Amino acid sequence: MKARLLRHFETSDPVVASIVSLWARYELRKSARGSVFEALARSIASQQISGAVARKMIERLIAQHDGQFPSPAQLAAATPAQLRGAGFSFAKIAALQDLAAHCLDGRLPDDAALAAMDDEAIIEHCIAVRGIGRWTVQMLLMFHFGRQDVMPADDFGVRKGFQLAYGLKGMPKPKALLAYGERWKPYRSAGAWYMWRAMELHQQGKLPKRTGRAPRIEVEAPKAKAVKRSKSTPVKGKAAAAKKRRI
Repeated sequence: MKARLLRHFETSDPVVASIVSLWARYELRKSARGSVFEALARSIASQQISGAVARKMIERLIAQHDGQFPSPAQLAAATPAQLRGAGFSFAKIAALQDLAAHCLDGRLPDDAALAAMDDEAIIEHCIAVRGIGRWTVQMLLMFHFGRQDVMPADDFGVRKGFQLAYGLKGMPKPKALLAYGERWKPYRSAGAWYMWRAMELHQQGKLPKRTGRAPRIEVEAPKAKAVKRSKSTPVKGKAAAAKKRRI
């Protein structure tokens, strides 16, 4: 697979090709572990908390169900007290039980039916579940289904890796990155995956320096640093007038 990707990116995007050549192997493939239900439940558990805390919550949930990840029926039957005991917030409990309900009544098709759908159809079915957004389903497409042409343009790591790899002054705007990624087809998942690797290579001081001109792509303006006002700094405008009145 790596040789195929290298040939593709050498002609479509040499910057990505330079990263492909440095990385030992391409590790994005279909997962043989768990179900879509389990993958989405784990995603809900990990939202807005550290990975370590999320893993602990999942361990407690599994312990409550005799060492097995609960089925949709078991999760639907679990009481809020049980799920709170595992560490889930009320918002996560609502999302988990909505996910279970979607699986039980067929609004979220089974794994075989989902696997036969195109990416956008899978996204539409999954984002109907409370707490599941487009990015979460894109990760499902890439890491569970092994889909090779997914472009998670809103992902922070992909955008930051792109900024570093292409020598931009700011992170690319998602819409602009989505347009640029057209040249990566039909391997946009690989392009995104190698942007994550670009961040790692940068941290290791091994990221290749870009040659030539940076791509003309719309980037976010750097955030202005807050300036601390000292007591001696003059106060202007309405603030100055207000200060004068107080004096």
